Amino acid sequence: MTTARTAVPARGTSRRTRARTALRAAAPALLVYAAVRATGLLILARWTAAGEHSAHTLLAERWDAVWYARIAENGYGYTAHLGERTEHDLAFFPLYPALERGLSTVLPLSVPDAGLAVSWTAGLAAAWGLYAVAFLLTGRRAAGVVLAALWAAVPPGFVQSMAYTETLFTALAAWALYAVLTGRWYTAGALAVAAGLTRPSGLAVVAAVLAGGALELRRRRRADPRVLTAMALAPLGWLGYVGYVGVRLSSPTGYFDVQKDWGNGFDGGAGFTRFVLTRLRTDPGHGLLILAVLACGTALLIQCVRQRQPLPLLVYTLLIAASALVSESYFASRPRLLMPAFPLLLPLAGLLLRLPRPAGAAALAAAALGSGGYGTWFLLTQSPP
Repeated sequence: MTTARTAVPARGTSRRTRARTALRAAAPALLVYAAVRATGLLILARWTAAGEHSAHTLLAERWDAVWYARIAENGYGYTAHLGERTEHDLAFFPLYPALERGLSTVLPLSVPDAGLAVSWTAGLAAAWGLYAVAFLLTGRRAAGVVLAALWAAVPPGFVQSMAYTETLFTALAAWALYAVLTGRWYTAGALAVAAGLTRPSGLAVVAAVLAGGALELRRRRRADPRVLTAMALAPLGWLGYVGYVGVRLSSPTGYFDVQKDWGNGFDGGAGFTRFVLTRLRTDPGHGLLILAVLACGTALLIQCVRQRQPLPLLVYTLLIAASALVSESYFASRPRLLMPAFPLLLPLAGLLLRLPRPAGAAALAAAALGSGGYGTWFLLTQSPP
């Protein structure tokens, strides 16, 4: 896979004209993305209308969404004591609750509704970013449309409609990668800072910027201040927040101690391995399904390498995948943690594009319906995503 062309008009035109032209080109991807997510929301609304659950509560006022809303309203400082465990809100990075607070301040929205507005808007921005990356790599607009549709329709795609950080993070990551691939180094560095303030996995975006910068410096064989600035900026968001937690808790390992208290400490994948082995013994069907998903993910990663995806994309994808598998608990959240690894879907997008158009459309429609049904079932019956 080689870089084909830019998805943004030439820099000689005005910024407003470039934005309008790029948005017009990406409109099919945004519409398809919105249609897939609307399908999931409609299934959830119809399902909950006949029961005692509220779709709004499920999307905006449960699990991590509650923690983000509390930070937005009151700042950091809340700790929950659950038996021997202590869960501190410092485990949650600050950009998303800051956006919730800002939006609820300037608009007549509650904080939970502001969270939904941030997530849904960021979902469209992510779809646009995915379209831009796919078009850049393939030269085919249809590839960008299909990639956006596939990302919307992945089984954990329902989280994209929740007051969670996945859409915001994926939008920042996709556009940071696009900026690296098109030589917009200041933009890449700034977006990496923002990604590092959104989720712990922001380190994957930082690594992608560093890898792209190193390749560019090697190609030029001289120091480029734009590249060096981007590489210097990229880790500041992540390091800044981890440093803030360390200072607040008077410990250089403060952030990692907080994660350990939540049960999210780094164990190199030992906990996940034990989880899979336990499932194979006690629930073989579930265990085999997990192994099948891991095999599919590995096959897609291999195909990404065979497609010769640019090194920054491969570095980003590998680190997102690795970070989802090396913590100690919350195994039901692993699909959600993998969701930002959108380059894994590029081989599937290519496969769908080789099908006759009616068959490809039918496959995407089935995926949208399946994702909506699965998401509704999960929200109503399972543990936090």
